[in-house]
Amino acid sequence: MELRELKYFLAVAREESISKAAASLYVTQPNLSRQMQNLEKEIGQSLFMRGTKKITLTDAGKLLKKRAEEIIDLYNKTESELNAPITDLSGDVYIGGGESYAMQIIAQAAHSVQSEFPKVKFHLFSGDSATVSERLDKGLIDFGIFIEPFDLSEYEYLRLPLCDRWGVLMRKDSPLAEKQYVTPEDLWDKPLIRSRQSIGKNIVSDWFGKNTEELNIVATGNLLYNMSLLVEEGLGYAVCLDKIIRTDGDSRLCFRPLFPELISHLDIAWKKYQVFPKCKELFLKRLRKIIEN
Repeated sequence: MELRELKYFLAVAREESISKAAASLYVTQPNLSRQMQNLEKEIGQSLFMRGTKKITLTDAGKLLKKRAEEIIDLYNKTESELNAPITDLSGDVYIGGGESYAMQIIAQAAHSVQSEFPKVKFHLFSGDSATVSERLDKGLIDFGIFIEPFDLSEYEYLRLPLCDRWGVLMRKDSPLAEKQYVTPEDLWDKPLIRSRQSIGKNIVSDWFGKNTEELNIVATGNLLYNMSLLVEEGLGYAVCLDKIIRTDGDSRLCFRPLFPELISHLDIAWKKYQVFPKCKELFLKRLRKIIEN
């Protein structure tokens, strides 16, 4: 069933005559009759009751008329939106994800859009992968940032060009601060503070070489800043991602990467077959350009 056939069908329903509809469409009467016959064969039902003076619609024809009008109306609105100038673009873009320095790429794309179109607003939500995917599925956010490994088979996604490095956040006066890297054995007997986004990651659990239950996890959290306060007070060592908490200058904290090295890629995902308003489409377009460059 093609859009042209629906337009032809609506013309016949409006004019109540094949000849009048053909004249209004600038097509020949035999051609239009053949199109309507093919449409009825495709649907498998009669659409018209052909009288001596006019054509009326069957029940199936009335239903198709209603749906065809909705389809044509949606098509026209979509075409109008896509072709409309974007000089006064506005709207809201909702983005969710865990804490990561790779968010700077998202920030660049957001700034690129917002500096040109100030009426476009951006809203960020912080959470672990499970929470972000749940909000994405419910339509509460438009885009989700996921740290691999995460099953993205149900989504469209882009790989971000930055990777996150796992390590340990600790006090500068900690014995482990003297080391260049931290090994699994270094942490087996230490009090650990683990981010919720790391607990469910098999790669982190595999790196430890022990089950989570065998480790001395004294606290968990989903915001690294709050976890860093626990580290600063001497509660334990935080297993987390690099470049989120400031460790230079007068900070009492330092970061040491894991060895063997543990790296996670990041992806930005959205629902499959998603039709975005222009503000969200523009954000995605700017993000693609930044990634390509």
